[in-house]
Amino acid sequence: MDYSTELNSRPRQPASSFIYFWLIFALSQALGVAFVVMLGVWLYKYQKGFAWTENPQVEFNYHPLFMVIGLVFLYGEGILVYRVFRNQRKIYIKVVHASVQAIAVIFIIVGLKAVFDSHNLVQYKIANLYSIHSWLGLATIILFGLQYIFGFVAFMYPKLGQNGREMLMPLHRYWGVAVYGLAIATSLMGMVEKIIFSVEDYSKKGKEAVLVNFICLVMVSAGLCVVYLVCRPEYKRIPLPEEQAVNEK
Repeated sequence: MDYSTELNSRPRQPASSFIYFWLIFALSQALGVAFVVMLGVWLYKYQKGFAWTENPQVEFNYHPLFMVIGLVFLYGEGILVYRVFRNQRKIYIKVVHASVQAIAVIFIIVGLKAVFDSHNLVQYKIANLYSIHSWLGLATIILFGLQYIFGFVAFMYPKLGQNGREMLMPLHRYWGVAVYGLAIATSLMGMVEKIIFSVEDYSKKGKEAVLVNFICLVMVSAGLCVVYLVCRPEYKRIPLPEEQAVNEK
């Protein structure tokens, strides 16, 4: 059976359902790009821009930018590949999924370096990992790492047998969405913490405060779009005929 015949033999889903899917997906992409751009504008215009170790206090600005790009934007993109490319062979989707998450790991590592440098390389050192934001952030990163490692081993290489994959898939799916939600929550906490520390009177709702509030609102809206698309059963990928009957993402 050739590939086109395989696709034609799969269960049909209503065209109207996919029109709605693509509208929500387009909205998620627009909102995702918007909160990353607005975050960059905030850090560049109001928080002295960007630098490396020669100016550790300003180097800190890479922390919120890169952590949000890695743990929110790219993580969300990685989650959605199983919905967007639902008609492709699963192995290709796995490669894209793992690659996007690997790029996210790079951003996370640089973001972590930036925050530790900003605490440790200044004249008067600042304590590390003392706030609830940092605790939840560390927990989120650890869970993300475990999710990536176990997912790679179980579903990519060396890959478990069918029974093992069937058992782990619901857990992998649940923790993927849960960690994504934690990443958004932790990012919101970090931005609020930063704006309160850096703005003398946050309650007066100056331009900077309003911008940060909008960044948070747009980020939450983008996250809701991603979770909606992932959790709706009608958008779930339907296995190709030759694929084993396992619980797919």
